[in-house]
Amino acid sequence: MRIGLERQGWKIAFANDICQDKYEMYTAHFEDADDHFIVEDIHKISADDIPTVTLATASFPCNDLSLAGARAGLKGRQSSAFYGFIRILHEMRRRRPRFVLLENVTGFLTSHSGADFRSALLELNRLGYVVDPFIIDAIHFVPQSRSRLFVVAEITSENEISSIEEKPKDSEFFESELRPRALAEFIFNNPGINWRLRDLPALPKSRRRLTSILENLPHDSPEWWSEKRTAYLLNQMSQRHRIIADRMINSAGWSFGTVFRRVRAGGSMAELRVDGIAGCLRTPRGGSGRQILVKAGLGEFHARLLTPRECARLMGADDFVISGSLNQALFGFGDAVCVPVIEWIAQHYLNSVIDAPESRADRPQRVAYA
Repeated sequence: MRIGLERQGWKIAFANDICQDKYEMYTAHFEDADDHFIVEDIHKISADDIPTVTLATASFPCNDLSLAGARAGLKGRQSSAFYGFIRILHEMRRRRPRFVLLENVTGFLTSHSGADFRSALLELNRLGYVVDPFIIDAIHFVPQSRSRLFVVAEITSENEISSIEEKPKDSEFFESELRPRALAEFIFNNPGINWRLRDLPALPKSRRRLTSILENLPHDSPEWWSEKRTAYLLNQMSQRHRIIADRMINSAGWSFGTVFRRVRAGGSMAELRVDGIAGCLRTPRGGSGRQILVKAGLGEFHARLLTPRECARLMGADDFVISGSLNQALFGFGDAVCVPVIEWIAQHYLNSVIDAPESRADRPQRVAYA
């Protein structure tokens, strides 16, 4: 979050996470971390701890919202951190930031049939914010499929609030590249929410592929798996995926793909992806979240986990200082936001609103709480 915002002129004034490992990753990269980073449960943080800022961001845990989780929703043990964030905004009163930026998995949109997302937006409405949701896939910037739901909320006076009172004929009125059908239908079906939907430019088309982020590790590097382990991986593939793998092995040159292990029909299956795009980086809880790189050709098949540096590159944080264990890095990058996505939002949304002629003459300094 910080890197993307700073590239567009923002300054970070306060940061918080409950995880000590993430704090250690942050301090390894940012020398000023101890000036503003607090390791604490958000429910124990007071509004008095927060400086006056222009933007507050929240990427609260997705465990209870993700399709891969139990979907306990915003009342779940981890995703309820959202209400800690809302409490702080409420306690800030007149010091509430002009903007709020939420980020989460797209499963947030459908959690409890949309009730959780609706509740979150109404909480922001009650604090005086109008809301604007959109979805961006990191594939527009990096070779990773990582679709995320964002909400920009802007504080406004009552006479500026524009809920959708005259209902459009259908949801296609709201549909666009950044607001696909499911999101457009949610907006259409919730005219009582105070919306402010801004026109946004088209997303870029990235031509980067998986090979552009890979480290060139020799085959005798300890990161590559043993023959026994790679054979086991091949045997976990379905017939369709095994045919693709065999085709790669028998080719006259090297080719690359990624693999996730998924539970199918009660068993663990290895699913191969060979379109030049990595799957979504996830935290390695239970082991299934670890993304595997495969290299095949010339009659050979090699496999290993993606390295921390490769994960950093997939998140657009190419030069991030990496320290600590492999698991620490995988958890950190798996939970992170994609840097160029945040940079795009800062440039084309936040900064364009702040710099617009109709904005107040005393334009606020770009200071954020992340």
